[in-house]
Amino acid sequence: MRYDTVTRGEKVPTLKLAVVQYAVLALMLGLTAGLWRLQILGAQNFKLLAEQNRIRKVPVLAPRGKLFDRENRLVVDNYPSVSCFLVREQNRNVDTDLPLIARGLHLDLDQLRATLHRYRTSPGYQPIPIKEDVSADEQAFIEAHRNELPELETIEGERRLYPRDGFAAHLIGYVGEVSEEDLNQTRYAAYEPGDVVGKAGVEEMYDQLLRGQDGSRDVIVDSHGREVGFLGIQHAIPGQDLKLTIDNDLQKAAELAMGDRTGAIVAMDPRNGDILALVSRPSFDPNAFAVKIERAEWNKLITDPDHPLMNKAIQAQLAPGSTFKILMSVAGLQEGVAQNLKVNCAGGWGPYGFYHHCDEKHGAVDIHNAIPYSCDTYYYQLGDKLGIDRIAKYATEFGYGQKTGIDLPGEQAGLMPSAHWLMKNYHRKWYPDETLDVSIGQGAVEATPLQLARIIGGIASGGHLVRPRVVSPDQLPPDFRKDLIDNLPGSGDVNIPIDPENWATVTDGMAEVTQPGLYHTAGGEHLEGIDFGGKTGTAQVMSHEALDKTAKGRNTNPNVWFVGVTPTKNPELVVAVLWENGNKSWFAARIGARVVSAYVEKQRRLAHNLVPAKTPPPIEVGAVWTTPNPSPDGKGETSAKLHAGKFLVGPNGAVQPETQNGKSAKPLKPEQATPQLAKKQTAKATIPGQVGLESATLISPALPGKSAQVKSQ
Repeated sequence: MRYDTVTRGEKVPTLKLAVVQYAVLALMLGLTAGLWRLQILGAQNFKLLAEQNRIRKVPVLAPRGKLFDRENRLVVDNYPSVSCFLVREQNRNVDTDLPLIARGLHLDLDQLRATLHRYRTSPGYQPIPIKEDVSADEQAFIEAHRNELPELETIEGERRLYPRDGFAAHLIGYVGEVSEEDLNQTRYAAYEPGDVVGKAGVEEMYDQLLRGQDGSRDVIVDSHGREVGFLGIQHAIPGQDLKLTIDNDLQKAAELAMGDRTGAIVAMDPRNGDILALVSRPSFDPNAFAVKIERAEWNKLITDPDHPLMNKAIQAQLAPGSTFKILMSVAGLQEGVAQNLKVNCAGGWGPYGFYHHCDEKHGAVDIHNAIPYSCDTYYYQLGDKLGIDRIAKYATEFGYGQKTGIDLPGEQAGLMPSAHWLMKNYHRKWYPDETLDVSIGQGAVEATPLQLARIIGGIASGGHLVRPRVVSPDQLPPDFRKDLIDNLPGSGDVNIPIDPENWATVTDGMAEVTQPGLYHTAGGEHLEGIDFGGKTGTAQVMSHEALDKTAKGRNTNPNVWFVGVTPTKNPELVVAVLWENGNKSWFAARIGARVVSAYVEKQRRLAHNLVPAKTPPPIEVGAVWTTPNPSPDGKGETSAKLHAGKFLVGPNGAVQPETQNGKSAKPLKPEQATPQLAKKQTAKATIPGQVGLESATLISPALPGKSAQVKSQ
């Protein structure tokens, strides 16, 4: 009885047994499913992961496309360079190695840690660039510490090599590592941290074509990450080379003409929009950005009050001053107002209670001398008759207040005020007195040097205005070319009809600006033998009243402009010059004249049509020579007779005696005189007081900075 009771108590209930059985079955099914997932479904994935533990992809950096000038002369090149990357796929804590890496590669430890922090969300297999342009001793450090620092890898590539002294820096731009802010933009969606991208100028605008496509090498590594074999390579695709529109010779001439002045120069072919030269001052060295710019140098650039990183040719928005009078002349003539307007300039005009000054008292002025005189009084009255609405209409048609659409990033639109603009932005009406300031290119009017080059070059071309460009579109893929135009809204190409008689009046006035004459604002910059015209401009940076209260330092000097064309009708070159705080407008005209002269001289040289050089005047020389003087009986010792004289030696070798032995001499033909001086005398002299005189002595004149030369003949 007791046995049966114990046996029944130890028996496992059927329900519990069933639960255990089903639990074991579920466990087995789970294990089976897991094995099936790992070995069947995930086989390829885990095989790939295993391969990645054995195979490493090493980037092969694509060389960036080179830049050439319009004559296929190299402007921007590349040079071989070695970069150091940190690979985190090693099974080790790289943080403990950072102090040693920083010392060996001459890096700031905090900056190195900050670099790694930037890549904290990137895949572990992605190499992190930590040092570019590694030096030879740093490469030796990496090789010597292969076992200790297997995470360090070196990759050969190419770096940008820019011209020295900031040559065309603002047009070319520079490259640098893509920033976190850039990566948040749609246009940089395909980029990865550490990629090098264009940051300004052509480098930025055409980055998609210039950068190429990186490749990779598949290498076999051991458990320590050391390379032990090579599997294959995907070659990099080099970036596309581009030919710029600039002319190296004209660019050099413009850079030299600008010197260290603050401002800009634009030289453009108004027939097709080719930018032949573009200068902005102060400049910067793009090579400082090609590797990695130092923080101190960067801070210096961004805090400089003259803004060296600003491309003043397309971004400086300043009052155009009297260069605006060309547009005013066109508007006045087209509206039939300027033809019959004659004023007596007594030094200014002020019909609305405020006297507006003119620089001179020009006397009688009409449209034919208003441009070369640059008479403010005339244009005050012309503007008053036209009114702000008609002025704004013509100015807007010709491109004031609008971007030109040049293929460079960051172009500014300037500003053309109007009554509507004032009401919309400042909620007040326009007063007639404000029109007078606008009439001479001041007040609220703002323009860039490129705008002025396009507008005035277009007016001189009979109303044909073009879109400026720094890269010829025939080099671009069709899709890229279309996107470029769509993303660069601007004035573009436009034809504005100008009456031929009005066009002749304006261009004749521009030609007179550079002709010597009373009140001609650039008469001193006349270029002999060159059809050269233009318009000067002076724009005050403060009122006369405010200027009287200052110490009148350089920063209070007015900005000066000059826009020149050659030839004056249907020009093939237009040059716009801005000199900030330059004081006198003819200073800017002198800069522009140097650029025009360089252009014309080159065109003549290429056409073998150089102007004959002026024949230099003959050079005066003095000479002393001897001739044999035989004895009377013919038997004694031969003596020498001494001669002296002055001669004018021409460039062709002709010799013209002035005096001989202190007396006026008869002219000698070259074939008579030259042998006398060239012939070497061998007879010994027996002239009293002259011992051992054996040959003629030619005394050449002293040239500036040199002493007289004495030569034995």
